[in-house]
Amino acid sequence: MSSLPSSLPSSLPSSGSDAPPVRPLPTPSAAGRPLRLAVCLSSLLVAAVWGLANQSLLYEGVTRLTHAEPGWLLAGAGFTCLTWVLAACMRQGAVPDRLPPGLLLASQFAAGAANHALPAGLGAHAVTVRFLRTRGVPLERATASIALYSVAKSGAKTVVLVVFVLSSSAWRRLGELVPDGTVLVPVAVVVTLAGVATAVVRPLRRPVTGLVRCALTDARAVHTRPCRVLALWGGATAIPLVQASVLACTGEALGLGLSWADVFLAYLAAGTAGGAVPVPGGVAVDAALVFALAAFGSPLAVATATVIGYRVLTDWLPLLPGALVLSAMIRAKAL
Repeated sequence: MSSLPSSLPSSLPSSGSDAPPVRPLPTPSAAGRPLRLAVCLSSLLVAAVWGLANQSLLYEGVTRLTHAEPGWLLAGAGFTCLTWVLAACMRQGAVPDRLPPGLLLASQFAAGAANHALPAGLGAHAVTVRFLRTRGVPLERATASIALYSVAKSGAKTVVLVVFVLSSSAWRRLGELVPDGTVLVPVAVVVTLAGVATAVVRPLRRPVTGLVRCALTDARAVHTRPCRVLALWGGATAIPLVQASVLACTGEALGLGLSWADVFLAYLAAGTAGGAVPVPGGVAVDAALVFALAAFGSPLAVATATVIGYRVLTDWLPLLPGALVLSAMIRAKAL
């Protein structure tokens, strides 16, 4: 006993506790602060550049909205706020982990501003992946949740579109929105080449296989919990209906002259036809939506004004607040 050291090292845990010692988190270096500040200001810069590049559209949309009925516009704004709540519900339903509701809702509001910088919803997905990483979700599982979110959103929207098509005879007017062979053939070629490359090239096959395996594991875990199933699939079904309600309210405010059923069908069909074109800001969807509303009998000028008003409510008005929330969350290290 006399040969033992008189004192134990201070790094060892005490005998009364089995927990390992807690290491303090490293403090951020001063060299990284300018980079973090630049990232925070980048979203504001994107919002400013976008606004300067679309001054005419902003002016025309605001001018027409000043002569619209404010009650319907207020209802459209309420439906717009509801879309962020439903998106947060879907994000929570796509992961088994418990996420803080307030920060999750704020991240989805900020993701709307990021969507103007990247096409096909990549901006919102990037913000969500970063948010999940800050909450301790591994990168592979965070990416798998994006895949599950996208599958649920597109699948539920397709089901809603089929229901509207089967319950209405007005879908025959939308024949011009159906892509012809000149569009479908290149898309099929690209999808086929991507599948062959993934199956043949080993550096591509390994991460894709791991992602699919992780996605299937999380999907099974999520679908064993009824609350997650309701949040995921209920939100996916309600989002296109709520977004179409924003368009219908805007049409009522501007005198579009179409029934809500026709507006819903036009919105779902235009989103399906124009969503295949990866353009930032939903430009292709807006063009298809104008033609769809005109195909149902609305004057082209009123249809154009309705789509502009819809974008004012859903994108342009929340753009600057969303960019501010995005910058604030980055500075607070929530993203």
